[in-house]
Amino acid sequence: MSFVLKIPKNRLVTVTGITHEQVKRVRELAAVRATRVPLQHLTGRAPFRYLDLAVGPGVFVPRPETESMVGWGLDTLAGNPEPLVVDLCAGSGAIALSVAKEHPGARVVAVERLPGALSWLRRNAASSSVKIIDGDATSPEILSDLDGLVDLVLCNPPYVPSASPVAPEVADHDPAPAVFAGPDGLAVIRGIVPRAAALLRSGGAAAIEHDDSHGDAVPALLRAAGFADVADHRDLTGRPRFATGYRVRS
Repeated sequence: MSFVLKIPKNRLVTVTGITHEQVKRVRELAAVRATRVPLQHLTGRAPFRYLDLAVGPGVFVPRPETESMVGWGLDTLAGNPEPLVVDLCAGSGAIALSVAKEHPGARVVAVERLPGALSWLRRNAASSSVKIIDGDATSPEILSDLDGLVDLVLCNPPYVPSASPVAPEVADHDPAPAVFAGPDGLAVIRGIVPRAAALLRSGGAAAIEHDDSHGDAVPALLRAAGFADVADHRDLTGRPRFATGYRVRS
């Protein structure tokens, strides 16, 4: 209704009339939504923190749970006026663009390899300072020129175990390579952890989102890679959702 009437949701209570065409359009959209097409695909937009992102087929729709990880990352940048930040598996650009908007001095690099997601990423980042890299975030060569220089690495990778049941909105509309990551869901994260370790300067921080079954596994991977002060964090529903750690170099 908000989308059709082109008004904020908090103003719907003030509406005193609606046209027949608007009623028809709302009913059409509701009928499609009832088939489990994501609401964000119907409106073409997805809210994320202070952003309104363009999304659609070919890109993973950002979820509110990821906002907490971005908040943690921004807190670690306090007092650093010009940090270097890398978003691995950037998708729509939700993480990278949030950092760029909320920490204007940051130099932000976003890495994505899926063609469909890259298209949406470039569209969302068109008026920003975010640098986009087309490539595999787990490759040792990706951003190798930045090894040892990065202040913060953030990543929301594919992490759902391949046999896990998911909602039709995910199964039928989110790109599978952005959702599933092998039998245990850790296939991509196993490559992300060493890449983050190589990119970060001494004292730099990393945060990696994970499946709610990975509350022990991902922190263990970070510790094995030499990260210190490793911790796991819960999402808005109280489930384990992202792991963090700080890079310590000898």
